[in-house]
Amino acid sequence: MKVAVIGAGIVGVSSAYELARHGHAVTVFERHSSVGEETSFANAGVVAPGYVTPWAAPGMPWKVLRHLMGRHAPVRLGWPSGADLVWMADWLKACQSATSLANRERMQRLAFYSREQLHATAARERIDYDRSEGYMVLLRSAKDLDLAQHSLRFLRDAGVTHQLLEAHQAMAIEPALNPETPLHAAIYLPQDEVGNCRQFALLLKQQAEALGVRFSFNTTLLPLQRQRPTHLQIKGASAEMTFDAVLVCAGLAGPTLLQPLGIRLPLIAVHGYSVTAAIRNPLDAPRSGLMDERYKVSISRLGQRIRVAGSAEIGSSTHHHHPGALRTLYKVLSDWFPGGAKISDSLQIWKGARPMMPDGPPILGASGIPGVWLNLGHGSSGWALANGSAKVVCDLISGREPDIDISGLGMDRLKS
Repeated sequence: MKVAVIGAGIVGVSSAYELARHGHAVTVFERHSSVGEETSFANAGVVAPGYVTPWAAPGMPWKVLRHLMGRHAPVRLGWPSGADLVWMADWLKACQSATSLANRERMQRLAFYSREQLHATAARERIDYDRSEGYMVLLRSAKDLDLAQHSLRFLRDAGVTHQLLEAHQAMAIEPALNPETPLHAAIYLPQDEVGNCRQFALLLKQQAEALGVRFSFNTTLLPLQRQRPTHLQIKGASAEMTFDAVLVCAGLAGPTLLQPLGIRLPLIAVHGYSVTAAIRNPLDAPRSGLMDERYKVSISRLGQRIRVAGSAEIGSSTHHHHPGALRTLYKVLSDWFPGGAKISDSLQIWKGARPMMPDGPPILGASGIPGVWLNLGHGSSGWALANGSAKVVCDLISGREPDIDISGLGMDRLKS
């Protein structure tokens, strides 16, 4: 089939690659000048299926309210729009225990499959990108450990390989951890990892092009037409392009493209930050990836660089940087690896918008409109879910049964 993929983030590039690998003629349309220019550009890089969970969970509303008052709050509220307020109301409903548990199982089912697909793709195409194996969740106090008991039970019930470590055991795995910062315990997931998402996207683009995928950059498409949804029109051009199928992987631009078709997706931007710096001394740097559970900040070793990432802002924009959010990132990095990074020069400071559904999982598969398919709403887990989502949607477009159970990952979830 002749397939158009709209969007060239990690989700769009992975989808184009899978479609081409299975015999389709693919054209990717991207409004920016390269792949991975938005959410995929400088994200945390964490691929930890055991910790891929929905934000909508029992007790989360009260936790968020408490965080809003803190100096180093992991969640911040700006000036929410009407759409943001509607999203927050839907999020509150999704915090019910049964709903949250079902969505967590859906996300983790997809996340474990996606990690398998990521490894298979990297091996098949011999993609060598900056990555480090292992992921550790740092618990500063006994209270932090108590709060982590729910996650530990879920890891045990799901059969996720993990270890609950004492402080000295954690420091044996990550010897550069600052001994002066109190550490009560840590959760170690040896099969998880961190990796450079945008670097992988750029390398996968090359493999996709070798399979015949054509990339059309600096191209903005008009919203899809109800009468001819698989006929695409470039903004400023009169001619239309006809395809057998259109796959929308455009993140936050997706709802606007789909609106004329009567498709309403409750996607909003939840902004996050990252700071990336060169390693000062390898002996003082992390070996892999860590998460400070109290501040919800990750620290990732990406080759010869360290990336610290976190925060969640609703009702903000990518152009406004909140000083407090950046201070928290610097604090967590200094607490754990005070001499690890060159924070005085050549810093990359980034703020990105995560396209997030209120209940957590993305929307994959048929849109309900013939010829229009969806791969949207991965939120803060886009890198961890991208390869699996791409394979699932490719199978559906190709008329094959996906390798995993995809119940609850399609448009039917919104109708229910």
